[in-house]
Amino acid sequence: MADYWKKINENGKKRILVTRSIPGRKWLDILISAGCSVEIYDTHHLVPRKELIRKIGSKCDGVIGQLDEDWDEELFAKLAQAGGKAFSNYAVGYDNVDLEAATRHGIIACNTPGVLTGATAELGIALSFAAARNIVCGDNYVRKGKFHGWLPKLFLGKLMQRRTLGVIGAGRIGGAYARRMVSGFKMDFLYHNRTRNDNLENYLNNYNTFLKENNEEPVVFKKADNMEELLRKADLIAIFVSLNKDTHHLINTSSLKMMKRDAVLINVSRGAVIDEEALVEHCQNNSDFRCGLDVYEDEPKLKEGLDQLTNVVLTPHLGSGTFESRTNMSILAARNLLAVLNGYKPKGREDIKIFVGDNPPDYIPAPLNAG
Repeated sequence: MADYWKKINENGKKRILVTRSIPGRKWLDILISAGCSVEIYDTHHLVPRKELIRKIGSKCDGVIGQLDEDWDEELFAKLAQAGGKAFSNYAVGYDNVDLEAATRHGIIACNTPGVLTGATAELGIALSFAAARNIVCGDNYVRKGKFHGWLPKLFLGKLMQRRTLGVIGAGRIGGAYARRMVSGFKMDFLYHNRTRNDNLENYLNNYNTFLKENNEEPVVFKKADNMEELLRKADLIAIFVSLNKDTHHLINTSSLKMMKRDAVLINVSRGAVIDEEALVEHCQNNSDFRCGLDVYEDEPKLKEGLDQLTNVVLTPHLGSGTFESRTNMSILAARNLLAVLNGYKPKGREDIKIFVGDNPPDYIPAPLNAG
């Protein structure tokens, strides 16, 4: 097997593995300055599980891992055996991390929230309009030399102005998406969430004051009484929930049938939130239904027929994919490891962005199983 591991500062006292090449330089300088040796699996491929176990070896203090790796009992046991104390998931989602296993083996697991909110919300907006306005179909049409002039009925899409937006999971990212969509396009708004999002509702109340002061109709918004209400009323439905046993296949044959015939469905959360086979069948049978997906149930594999649907827009998990966000995720991942290895305690996530600066406070930025 080819050796894809790139070694940096080999004489460092603390040994850190990074299972995929990640953007930026500052994160690496932070680790080197703290006396760490860093080994990066420098290829686009997923590190094979046996290779990862081999590489952890007899001494490994911490790992920056990826969302497509299954960090379970076996891996955390091996990391603990090698003296490891810290694991940082290079993502905000952590459905790939067995937190109970990490805790059993004395390893603090962390993630990288807060620094990718805007980027993921913006990708959701891009998918919303790409799907609603037939952007990909239009692009292919032009590239294939089929465009011979303006036509009144060519690729007619769906107007979002003053329509109803439904957001499932109005947390940090879902709330950011909702703010942009509602205030940008004067959309009425329903959201389904475990708790009321007071900050979002205060923002929308202030936005309505602005509209009234400018002699415009205010938007109507509320926390949906139940998900069925949202599914039946919304023209555009966007999903931002984490993946767990309660949200697995949250969108299925039954819930798809509740949606409007010409609804637009967007998912930038986790693929298995949607029953992909049911979605394929629904889109095949409802040509006016539109969908935009950035994540997939068996990622990177697609369910049969999904890539043949012209009413579905597909992107390769680009949610946080801006240089700024991914660079800040790298920095936050490094800060997570060092804070744990330095014995710092958790404090909270309110000011997560301060950890990408030059003078972070002495506590763990984003612990998942400590505090």
